[in-house]
Amino acid sequence: MSERLNFACDYNQGAHPAILRRMLENNLVKSGVYGDDAFSESARAKIREACKAPEADVWFLVGGTQTNAAVLDSVLRPFEGVISANTGHICIHEAGAIERGGHKVLALPGKAGKLSASDIRACWDTWYSDGNRTHVVKPGAVYLSLPTEVGTLYSLAELEAISSVCREKGLCLYVDGARLAYSLACPENDVTLPDLARLCDVFYIGGTKCGSLLGEALVFPKHDTVPDFFSIIKQHGAVLAKGFVAGLQFDTLFTGNLYGEIGRTAITAAERIRQALRDKGYTLAFDAPTNQIFVLLDEATLASLSEKVEMSFWDKPDAEHTTMRFVTSWATTEEEVDRLIDLL
Repeated sequence: MSERLNFACDYNQGAHPAILRRMLENNLVKSGVYGDDAFSESARAKIREACKAPEADVWFLVGGTQTNAAVLDSVLRPFEGVISANTGHICIHEAGAIERGGHKVLALPGKAGKLSASDIRACWDTWYSDGNRTHVVKPGAVYLSLPTEVGTLYSLAELEAISSVCREKGLCLYVDGARLAYSLACPENDVTLPDLARLCDVFYIGGTKCGSLLGEALVFPKHDTVPDFFSIIKQHGAVLAKGFVAGLQFDTLFTGNLYGEIGRTAITAAERIRQALRDKGYTLAFDAPTNQIFVLLDEATLASLSEKVEMSFWDKPDAEHTTMRFVTSWATTEEEVDRLIDLL
C-alpha cells in the first residue's frame, strides 16, 4: 500500500461504520430483489419524509453516470438535448455517456461552475427564434449539480429563479446530488431536501461519494413522472439485482440525521486545508466552500507535492501551471489534514 497521503477523491474508501454494522447484522437475511424488499421500502419512506414529498417515487441505482444517463434518456424526446454548464459532470467526466444515449449536451459557459436563469432563458430563446429550429436540437432539460463540479453552491434564490424559467419553458429540471451530503453540511448552503423536491422535477441523493459502499437514491417528487421507469434503468444496466444492498444503506443513512451530518467532517477538513493554502501563499482556482479544493501549482511544486500526496488533475491553464484538486470526505482524519498542512 502507498504511504503517500491520498486526497484524490471522496469515494476511495469503503462505507460508514454504521452501514457496515447493519450490513453484517443483516447479511443472511433473505430479502426481495431488484429493490422490492423491506429495507428499500423503509428507506423510501424515510427519504419521502426528509424531502417532505409523500408521493415521491424513489429508486436506488448503482452509480452516478448510470443515473444521469437513465434519467436524461427517460425525460428527453429523441430530438432533445440537455442544457449544462461546460464544467458539468455530464459534459466533461462521463465519457460521452449522454451523447451515446442519443442526446446532445448543450454546454453553456458557467460562472464558477454555475448556470444562471438568464443563461437558460437565453439558450431557449436562441433555439425558439431560430427560423430553422425544427432542424436544430431542442433544449428539453436542464442539468445542475449541487454542489457543482468545482465545489460551488447554488443559493436557494438562484435555484428558485432557474426552476421558474424551466417551468415557464417546459424544461425538465434535474439536479445531480452526487456530493449532496457535503452541500447540506456546508454552513454557506441554504438549499434543503424539501427545497429540491419543491423546485426540481427529479434529483438524486448521492451515496457513493457520501458514505455508502455504492448506490444513489433517485427522487421524482411527483408520482409516475416517468411511467415504467424500472424498465428504463434495467436497460441502462443501472439496477441492482440485490437491490436490498442499496436500500439497507440508504435506510441507515436516513436513520436519525446521519446523511445530514456525514458531510461535516469533510467540510471542516476542507476549510482547514483551504485556509492553510491561503496562509502559505498558494492560489486557489475556485472560491468554493465544499469538500473540493482546487489549487494552481507550478511544475516544481507539483512534482514535489506529488511525491508525498495523491491529488487529482483538473486542468492545465498554461505551460507553467497545473490546477490540481484535493478532496476530503466523511472519513478524512485530523491526522491526515495535519500531515498535508505540514507538507504544504
